[in-house]
Amino acid sequence: MLKVVKFGGTSLASATQFRKVGEIIRGDKNRRFVVASAPGKRFSSDIKVTDLLLSCYRLVREGESFEEPFGQICDRFREIIKELGIDFSLEKDFAAFHERIRKGASEAYIASRGEHFNSRILAAYLGYPFVESAEAILFDEKGRLLEEETNERLGAKLSQYSCAVLPGFYGATEFGDIRIFSRGGSDITGSLVARAVKADIYENWTDVSGLLMADPRIVENPRSMEVVTYRELRELSYMGASVLHEDAIFPVRREGIPINIRNTDEPDHIGTMIVERADKSVGIVTGIAGKKGFGAIYIEKSMMNNELGFGRRVLSVLEEKGISFEHFPSGIDTMTVVVDRAALFGHENELIHALQKAVQPDHIHLVEDLCLIAVVGRGMMGNPGTAARLFTGLAKENINIRMIDQGSSELNIIVALEEKDYEKAIRAIYEAFADQV
Repeated sequence: MLKVVKFGGTSLASATQFRKVGEIIRGDKNRRFVVASAPGKRFSSDIKVTDLLLSCYRLVREGESFEEPFGQICDRFREIIKELGIDFSLEKDFAAFHERIRKGASEAYIASRGEHFNSRILAAYLGYPFVESAEAILFDEKGRLLEEETNERLGAKLSQYSCAVLPGFYGATEFGDIRIFSRGGSDITGSLVARAVKADIYENWTDVSGLLMADPRIVENPRSMEVVTYRELRELSYMGASVLHEDAIFPVRREGIPINIRNTDEPDHIGTMIVERADKSVGIVTGIAGKKGFGAIYIEKSMMNNELGFGRRVLSVLEEKGISFEHFPSGIDTMTVVVDRAALFGHENELIHALQKAVQPDHIHLVEDLCLIAVVGRGMMGNPGTAARLFTGLAKENINIRMIDQGSSELNIIVALEEKDYEKAIRAIYEAFADQV
């Protein structure tokens, strides 16, 4: 068996955490390819190394001194090296990096150094070869990942090693210019490596013991999910569940490689396994997730359903204004378009005028301060009474539903509510399905 393991920022925030990681890797000879993040927070008021690096970039652009955050960055790595007691130094690299920042290095290059330095320390600590991600993970000049080219090059490079440590979060163009994924992108690097080496399992180690059925900041002690399908995770990630970067799903899913979410601080916990297919008899609902910050455009027009191209004209107006839609439920004479509220800000009157001109509605108005909550689960398919249980739970708490949207796959139900009811609604929905096992 071959395992690719990725460790997040909290898992590699200090020498103490490095030792835990070392025990996990040495405890299973199949954990041969390791992807590392930059050091995260050691305590709640701490600053992530990537945030310090971005501060350096900002200060240089503003013509100010970057010495303070730069010193903090170097001290973080020096402390890890010293406490691990390894014969390794980054002092020459720090000096060269300082000079590159001073001369105006790119934001992507500066942001990538947290993963770069941390991976080299981890490689030295484990006694593994260090493989530079910039030499194998390819982006085009616009910052788009070239996935097939990356898979070919990464596979060829890693075939030369029986084990290795790679930095997450970044790659480079054919000309060597560093490009980065969005924050949390080390998850994607791990997925790319797993695909390239044809791993049996991709273990993603973080600071929680797998995925939870609901946000623990809202619901007290929500139960964990032992098995989740890729489709369920995609739905939950889109709605804000953030244990795994949503784009990390695709490379491994193509190869049928399962993802195992594990906790570095609780290594004996089995965590959550993410797979292509799973037994339906695990309960009705797998997870509950939501996001705030939405608005809705309500459009009414008699005989709308008989008017050819009505929906297309509505969406064309949004496209012209650079606004993407999140959901698009409709009735015979009504249509609702849910959008990101930030996209509407300052353009409300302009948008309404354009829509009136395009479709001549009988009535149109905007509603702001909405949240969306998704109830996701493969157990919902063909299970009568799921929606009734959801709506009854909300009604008991006097929560008004502004919109309902259910996909044809029956994998999820999405409700739109007023933002003020968000936390109360999450708890109510969780309670409605708490006895589902």
